[in-house]
This record gives sequence, structure tokens and C-alpha cells, in this order.
Amino acid sequence: MLIVPERDISKLMTPEAAFDAVEKVFAAMAAGQAYNFPVIREAIGHEDALYGFKGGFDRAGLTLGLKAGGYWPNNLTKHGLINHQSTIFLFDPDTGMVSAMVGGNLLTALRTAAASSVSIKHLARKDAKVIGMVGAGHQAKFQLRAALKHGNYEKVIGWNFHPDMLPGLGEVAAEAGLPFEAVDLPGMRAADVIITIASSFQPILLADHVSPGTHIACMGTDTKGKQELDPALLAKATVFTDEIAQSVSIGEAQHAIAAGLIQQSDITQLGEVINGTHPGRTSASQITVFDGTGVGLQDLAVAAAVVVLAQQNGLAIEVNI
Repeated sequence: MLIVPERDISKLMTPEAAFDAVEKVFAAMAAGQAYNFPVIREAIGHEDALYGFKGGFDRAGLTLGLKAGGYWPNNLTKHGLINHQSTIFLFDPDTGMVSAMVGGNLLTALRTAAASSVSIKHLARKDAKVIGMVGAGHQAKFQLRAALKHGNYEKVIGWNFHPDMLPGLGEVAAEAGLPFEAVDLPGMRAADVIITIASSFQPILLADHVSPGTHIACMGTDTKGKQELDPALLAKATVFTDEIAQSVSIGEAQHAIAAGLIQQSDITQLGEVINGTHPGRTSASQITVFDGTGVGLQDLAVAAAVVVLAQQNGLAIEVNI
């Protein structure tokens, strides 16, 4: 078995490599060559933690495995650790033997950012100039940094529940040589692309906050009850997702479907656009939404890629089991 510890992930995995891995696995999912297993997510009754498993099998990439981990809300204050903790396990699909154990914390951030970037590449207008961020937490920096690699932007705007966190987005914009402006939510009408990455249980971005032609990557809703978008916004938009089953059950679409504003049949896998079996955006005035719920296959794809890189760079630790 090979081990790639968390400390080495930043030396190996790049946003570009994560993008390629996620784009390929979305395509495999839509082609019926890869599927996710049911998600297990439980409150363990200790330290207010949520713990669970995401897994799947990609026949195209011959990647089998799972990610184990979750959210420990007291980690930062009690232990000086990030609140999200996870480890990815890969198995040989021919024998079932474990083949690798990979640190999953940074990879989770990179694959989530990659997913929104894949959606921007395939669904946003090619002339998009202003990118808007709704949310400014730890994940938001990864999101913005990855998104700026896929477009010719001229400005970044941002909003957050706690405005004192917005300078972090300004730092990422400055890295790319772009100006940053803090706005109120109606100010998001100036954005051509909007990424929402906030932990919320009520709608933040409303239908009248979004201009025609905008692409929205909604990345913060991954649990039953969570919500970032006004359901009326999804009713106005063409909706895409990573996996339809998760979109309707734990993603942003759960609320629009409950309100009777859209149906499951109105949602399309992003992989269909990647594969060319769906046209994606069909007009400059069309609003598109990517409901990014986060699937286990994303984790396995980036973990498999980082194992190859670790072997090439002499950083994979081999142990006999």
C-alpha cells in the first residue's frame, strides 16, 4: 500500500491537475462509466461532529475507493486544526486490496474548487468580465483562485456575512492583478459569473440579484436543509449538477423541487455538456446554475492523480500490509 500524507499534498497537486481529474470523472459519470455509492453522514454525538463516507467506482479510470471524514466544528478553537478532516482510501478494483491512503483535507478544497471551475469553463459566457463571490471563508479563496484561471476577468466583487473576512478575497484578486470591490447583494447584478460558497440554511442570493446571462456555481449546499439560492432563481435558470440524485436530495435543487418550481427532469448532469450530448448554454441572456453537491468520485479522481504524482516525485511511502 502507498501512503501520501497530508503534509505532501501541497507539493504535488495543483489546481490544474485537480481540474483535469474532475472534468474527466464528470464526463465518465454522464457516460454511465462511473457511479457514486450512497452517502453516509451521521452526527456521532461527540464534539458536535458530523462523520461520514463518500465512495464510488470509475470504470473508465479504474478507480475504486472512499473518503472517510467530516466536520469537527471545535477543531480550530480547541486544537488549532481545520474543522474539515478527511482521508481517502483507494482499492485495486481487480483484487479488492487496498492500494493507497491519501490525505484528504487539501484535496477536498482543490476538488471542490475544480468542480466550479469546470462548470465555468463549460457554461459561462466567453465574454465574462466580472466574477462575484458570495462567501469569503476558507474554501472561498480556493474557489476564486481556481476560477480566475478560466476566463479573462477584469474585476472581482464579493459579499460575505462577516465583511471583515472580505480582504482575503482581495488578496487573491491582487495575485491575479485584478481590482476587488466589496458590494451588497444587489450589487451582484454586476457579475457575469457568481460563485456561492457559504454555509447557510436560508436563501442568500435572490432572483433580482442576478442579471440575465449570468452563470452561478452554487457550491455551499451539500446537506439536507442547506440553502444559498432563492428557489425562484432556479426556476428562471437552466440547472446543471454533478449528480442529479444528490442535487434533488441534499443540493440546492431540493428547495425548488419542494416548492414545485422545477422537476428532477429539468436538471442536467454537467458531464453531458462536457461529452457534447447537451448543448449547455444556448444564449447570451440565459442564466445557468451549477448545483455542486460534491461527490465521492471527485475525491477518488484527485486522490488517484496525486498518487501517480507522488510516485513520480519519490514522495509515496510504501508499506506492507
